[in-house]
Amino acid sequence: MQTATRPLSAGHVPSGRVIFIGASTGGTEAIKQVLLGVPQNSPPILIVQHMPEMFTGAFARRLDGLCAVRVKEAEHGESVLPGTAYIAPGHSHLLVRRGPTGGLQCELSRADPVNRHRPSVDALFSSAAAQVGAAAVGVLLTGMGKDGARGLLEMRRAGAWTIAQDAGTCVVYGMPREAAMIGAACEVVPLDEIAHHALRQTMPGGVRDV
Repeated sequence: MQTATRPLSAGHVPSGRVIFIGASTGGTEAIKQVLLGVPQNSPPILIVQHMPEMFTGAFARRLDGLCAVRVKEAEHGESVLPGTAYIAPGHSHLLVRRGPTGGLQCELSRADPVNRHRPSVDALFSSAAAQVGAAAVGVLLTGMGKDGARGLLEMRRAGAWTIAQDAGTCVVYGMPREAAMIGAACEVVPLDEIAHHALRQTMPGGVRDV
C-alpha cells in the first residue's frame, strides 16, 4: 500500500491546470484506479461521486490512505491546491469559484438537485467551464443516466480537454455514453489509461512517477 503524502505549493504546478472528475454507479473503484495513477505533484482534482452523505467522508479517507495525492472531503471556502483531490460531500453540490486574490476555492451549495442528484456532476462541470475554462480537464466515468454529459460539453466549448470512459471498462455505460453521443468528449479512453491521458494535458513532460 502506498503512503499518502501532503500537497505541494502552487508553484510546483507550472501549468496551473485543474482536473474535474464525475462518476456514479461503479465510480468508487474507477475513481480509485484513476487516483492511483496520479503522482504527488499533480494538479488539483475535484470529484463528484454520487454517494449518500454518510459515506463520502469515509470514501475520502480510504483513498487518502492509498494514493500519493492527498484526498479529502471538500470544505466550503477552502483553497484548491496542487497535490490534493477534493471529494464532494454527499449533501452538497461541489463548485469551483475564484477567491478575492484570484485563486480557486471550493464552494458547497445545497441548491436543488440537478439531474435528480446532489452533488451533481453537471453542477461541478458547469462551474469548471465558467471559472477555469481552457485550463480545465474534464473526466466522466462510469455511471447510470446522463449527469455530467451536458456539463462536459460546456467544458469542451470553453476550451477544456474532455475525456469519457469507454464502454468496455464501465460498470454502467450511461453517463459517458451520453457525453460521447452529444460530442462532449474530446476522446473516449479505457479506465486504465485515463490518468495518463488527463495528466499529459496538465503536466509538462507528461506523467511523473507516483
